[in-house]
Amino acid sequence: MIWLKRIWFSFYDNFVSHVLVVPERDPAARTGFFGWIEIILCYPGVHAIWLHRIAHFLWKIKVPVIPRLISHINRFLTDIEIHPGAKIGKGVFIDHGAGVVIGETAEVGDDVTMYQGVTLGGTGKERGKRHPTIGKNVVIGAGAIILGNITVGDNSRIGAGSVVVKSVPPNATAVGVPAKIVSINGVRIEPLEHHRIPDPQLEMLRQFEVQLEELRRKVEFLEQNLTVEHPSNPKQSE
Repeated sequence: MIWLKRIWFSFYDNFVSHVLVVPERDPAARTGFFGWIEIILCYPGVHAIWLHRIAHFLWKIKVPVIPRLISHINRFLTDIEIHPGAKIGKGVFIDHGAGVVIGETAEVGDDVTMYQGVTLGGTGKERGKRHPTIGKNVVIGAGAIILGNITVGDNSRIGAGSVVVKSVPPNATAVGVPAKIVSINGVRIEPLEHHRIPDPQLEMLRQFEVQLEELRRKVEFLEQNLTVEHPSNPKQSE
């Protein structure tokens, strides 16, 4: 009985968990009998992880060629490229998925959500651990690029289009190019509300505008005072 439980939990973590999380994270997903059938048959992010599980198992037991071939077929079918060596946790959801690339030494924690165009890449041609480690319950926005042997902490958010080259602490939000850690000022940011994630570049420009306006007012004030104290008199006495 113990080995049956182990088989079931392994099957659940590796295959079932990726299906059950879809309705929680995709508003377009439907439940009910036909809804689950639709998720199983029509979600490339689910299929990509399933195929990766097989490729990763063969990779771990050092089967030659076949794991990379499965990865190649996976990319052809789903437009998602996951190296067989990458480690993917349970409950991971890849929404839409087109253009997602996950490198060989990348590690993705449980319950991570990532959108189309995400890259977990390396830098240079170094050996060993050269791809990111993503913590649990992380949301990675569309088109985000995370490079190098860095860590994104648990419960963090990576804004769409961001380029992350430094580690991100837990419970943080990183946005921009290059990505910077930004405060949320007590406002709760829902994982799917990408439009509410703050933009540090925009905030900086606004601060510059405020400072320029203050400088303009000071200059005008000084000019007015100088005019009052030293009025111009073209008919000065000879």
